[in-house]
Amino acid sequence: MSVGHFLGGIAALIWDPATGRYLLLRRSAQKDFEARAWECVTGRVEQGESYEQALYREVREETGAEVRIEFLLATTHFYRGAPTPENELLGVLYGCTLEKHSEVTLGDEHSEMRWLTLAEIDQFLPEDHWLRRTVHKAEKMRRYIPEPLRLEFRQDGFEV
Repeated sequence: MSVGHFLGGIAALIWDPATGRYLLLRRSAQKDFEARAWECVTGRVEQGESYEQALYREVREETGAEVRIEFLLATTHFYRGAPTPENELLGVLYGCTLEKHSEVTLGDEHSEMRWLTLAEIDQFLPEDHWLRRTVHKAEKMRRYIPEPLRLEFRQDGFEV
């Protein structure tokens, strides 16, 4: 296999503990990749930035909100377009909670947002949609990771 380069990416699945709903965002029609698709907060890690720094920056840029990381949810590998080294992306998905009193607003990258429960997401997204599978995984993580450990993750993060 030839040596190339790849992009680092993050995804922040935001859950509001006050309502039990997840934030879904619809990509703007002007996006160069997957225009009008439903997603959570996503973005690329910039040079000199950690994954967690990228997550907090992307959440602020895309929603104006403040979040805390509860747990690592998944990793991903995909091509953002044609399968070439410059389109290869390695990503880390995080389960996040919305901070108290944090208001969500739409930035230029998205045209619509919806706060949905798991049951509503199951009705809204196709069965094979990556975000639907991700929300199901987050529900399991939230159910099985003990609260004291999630509190430690929120406080200490995952960077080493």
